[in-house]
Amino acid sequence: MFGGGKGANQAVAAARAGGAVTFLGACGNDTFGAAARERLVKEQINIDYFQCVEGAPSGVALILVDGVTRDNLIAVAKSANEKVNSAVVSAARSAFTDADVVISQLEIQNDAIEAVARLCHELGKRFILNPAPSRQLPKQIFERLHIIVVNEHEARHLSGEQEIQKCISWLHHQGCKNVVVTLGAEGVMFSEGQGVQLVSAPKVKVLDTTGAGDCFVGWLGVSVGEGLPLSEAVTRACQAASLAVTRPGAQAGMPYRDEVVSGTGR
Repeated sequence: MFGGGKGANQAVAAARAGGAVTFLGACGNDTFGAAARERLVKEQINIDYFQCVEGAPSGVALILVDGVTRDNLIAVAKSANEKVNSAVVSAARSAFTDADVVISQLEIQNDAIEAVARLCHELGKRFILNPAPSRQLPKQIFERLHIIVVNEHEARHLSGEQEIQKCISWLHHQGCKNVVVTLGAEGVMFSEGQGVQLVSAPKVKVLDTTGAGDCFVGWLGVSVGEGLPLSEAVTRACQAASLAVTRPGAQAGMPYRDEVVSGTGR
C-alpha cells in the first residue's frame, strides 16, 4: 500500500524538484486522510487548503501492474475529492495569487477545473492541466491553459485521432498553446505551435510505472516556474520520470532534485 492520488503525487514530485508547493484538495476524516496529510507535511507542502470532509471517504485506487511490460491499470473510487468545487477553489484565491504555476488534473469536478482556469486567466497565472482521468472538457478551459500534458491514450481519447501528431494538432485547434504528449519508453512529443519535437527517454530498467506521469507533470511545473524553455523543461521532467519508474510506488518513488539536476544522488 502506497500513498497516491494524482494531485498529491504531482505535489510531492514538485516539492522534491525544489518547488514551494501549496496543495488544494480534500480527504475524509479517516486513517487514509490522516496519512495523506502526514505525507504531504513531511514533504514540507503547505496543506492549508487540504480540507477534511465529514461523511466522505478519502480517495482510494486499486492499481494493477503488468508482470511483463510493467504498465499499469488503475481503478479509482469516488471520494472526498468530489466535494472540491468552484467555491473551494475561489476560497483559495490568495494561494493562486502567490503562485508562479498552477497544476491540476481531473480527479475533481469540472466546475472546479473551470474555476481554476478562470482564476488563472484573471490573475495571469500559468495553468498546466493533466486531463486524467480523461474526459471531455469545455473549449474555454483549453484556451486558458499554458500547457496541456496528456499521455498517448488520453490524447487519442480527447481528440478521436490515432496518430499522435494529429492529436497534437487537434489540441492546438481547441486553443491549447503548448501541447505535451508523454509516450512512455518512447519519450515525449511536444509542440509550441510551430512544429512537433521529440525528446527521447533515457533507457532504464523499469520496475513500476505507477506515478511516472505525475512525476513528469510535477517536474515540468517547477521547471517552467524557474523560467526554463519548454524544450529544457520537458527534457528535465522526462529524466525525472525515467528515474521514478525504476522504483516501486508513486509518491515514495519520486526523485529528489539533486538526483536529476546534478546527478549526485540522495
